[in-house]
Amino acid sequence: MSSAKLFDSYKLGPLTLPNRVVMAPLTRNRALEGQVPNPLAAEYYGQRASAGLLITEASQVSQQGQGYQDTPGIFSPAQVAGWRKVTDEVHKRGGRIFIQLWHVGRISHTDLQPGHGAPVAPSAIPAKTKTFVGGKFTDVSAPRALELSEIPGIVDSFRKAAANAIAAGFDGVEIHGANGYLLDQFAKDGANKRTDAYGGSIENRAKLMLEVTEAVVKEIGAERTGIRISPVTPANDVSDSNPQPLFDHIVDKLNALKLVYIHVIEGSTGGPRDYAPFDYASLRKRFKGAYIANNAYTYDLATEVLAADAADLIAFGKPYISNPDLVERLKKGAPLNEPDKATFYGGGAKGYTDYPTLGSAVEPAE
Repeated sequence: MSSAKLFDSYKLGPLTLPNRVVMAPLTRNRALEGQVPNPLAAEYYGQRASAGLLITEASQVSQQGQGYQDTPGIFSPAQVAGWRKVTDEVHKRGGRIFIQLWHVGRISHTDLQPGHGAPVAPSAIPAKTKTFVGGKFTDVSAPRALELSEIPGIVDSFRKAAANAIAAGFDGVEIHGANGYLLDQFAKDGANKRTDAYGGSIENRAKLMLEVTEAVVKEIGAERTGIRISPVTPANDVSDSNPQPLFDHIVDKLNALKLVYIHVIEGSTGGPRDYAPFDYASLRKRFKGAYIANNAYTYDLATEVLAADAADLIAFGKPYISNPDLVERLKKGAPLNEPDKATFYGGGAKGYTDYPTLGSAVEPAE
């Protein structure tokens, strides 16, 4: 039995987390009808309610914000009702749950866009990456640059989604400002070549992310609002020529808004932690709320980072797909189930709700 800090309680705004283990957002592509969470989603998240905090899969704030087939939204009454079943189940099992709010920007396809229009972006620069549509991975569509007049509508879609999230019973929201999606695209100069008030300087490029965050805070409160950032990840063909001053500036402004947490992907998303030089300790020092560390964390690395006070909470991603009782397994030093990669995206219960817990003898279905 371990007595590591990982299993200590933690006060996150109005919530008391029983441990410092966070379930990271994991896209599962199972919202088949109207982008409403699959009925199995309540069981899936409920099974994982022993995490200190659950953060849902990314959920689009509007139809325009969708980039992959069968991902859930949080903009329609049916979606709010679908998510309410999830939050009710998680709360019934004693858990705490935030929803991740998402606009993919240019990482989309005309087949998913309203009227089959072009995806939107800071600048009309196609991303060299693929999306999942029509049951297969395919190149993303060429985007168009957002008009200045459209930007307030983007901000408002996040605000409305946050209000919907609270109506659906969530304990809070995480704004998706990472992984090469819309807010990250605006912030980074590899994707943003604008010459107006949202382009050029660090202050201008950071503006959309900060305006969205401020609108969400005004709507639901800073104590219910977190954000995810990924300073150096190359995910979805995004890059910045000088990320340190950019993210130092962003985090200074997020700190002034008194957000409850920043969720930081350290290194390349799902890849090497040392992908590019970056001083994450600088962000930690600048931000007074909770620092959630993410990317390739093991029990040993989590223990080391928490002991050094380099983070407050540790997010685990892929291990949560196949280990609903991850907290118990980490506590006991028990082996982890291997995930079935063929069932990551789309499908039903297989590879979703059928992974065994330590106390069960049930094996995943063949």
